[in-house]
Amino acid sequence: MDGSAARSIASVPMTAPPEPLLLAKGLSYHRNQDRVFGPLDLVVPAGEALLVLGGNGTGKTTLLRVLAGLLEATAGEAILLGRPVDTDHRAREVAYLGHRHGHKAELAALDNLRHAAALHGADGRTATLEAALAAVGLAGYEDTVAARMSAGQNKRLALARLSLHPGRLWLMDEPYANLDLEGIALVDRMIAAHTGRGGAALVTTHGAYAAPPGRVRTLALDGGVR
Repeated sequence: MDGSAARSIASVPMTAPPEPLLLAKGLSYHRNQDRVFGPLDLVVPAGEALLVLGGNGTGKTTLLRVLAGLLEATAGEAILLGRPVDTDHRAREVAYLGHRHGHKAELAALDNLRHAAALHGADGRTATLEAALAAVGLAGYEDTVAARMSAGQNKRLALARLSLHPGRLWLMDEPYANLDLEGIALVDRMIAAHTGRGGAALVTTHGAYAAPPGRVRTLALDGGVR
């Protein structure tokens, strides 16, 4: 190799590994002095889904609630996009789908989405909201009050709300619950599309369903990351 070739190779800048979307160090939570989970170290890159596995009482929901800011960790820290997770940062970048759907029972489906879009600074145009409902199988339910919907339809409405959130990190607590087989496939498609756009998802499950397509790892709360 001549000197010019050596200089050319040496001048190529080293590419740093991409910053993880979510990083947790020594994260743990205790309730009444009893350990619920942890300490946990997590690295979740953009473009990846992490399935959080475990039976009842292993801390799956509690972990997501800590990451969503609904509970305060006993120890450790969570870093989102390179900075500690504070309230404002979390509101912009983290979308939480919990056991409670988060919409107002007395409002129609379209009004629930309009409220959610305004809350998160998302596109609130009627055509956009109607498209979000159609994408989750609720076309024709725009004026139906949430209280008159079935459990599965309410879950689909919650998924439509989730799809409007601009945040890159989705926290999804048992998203397959109350859904039929087509609804389960819908969740998988949504996760695959979100991670394909550079987002990430933490998904709790009892392990009864196949993992969505794409880059997926599993975290067994009693056995570590695989």
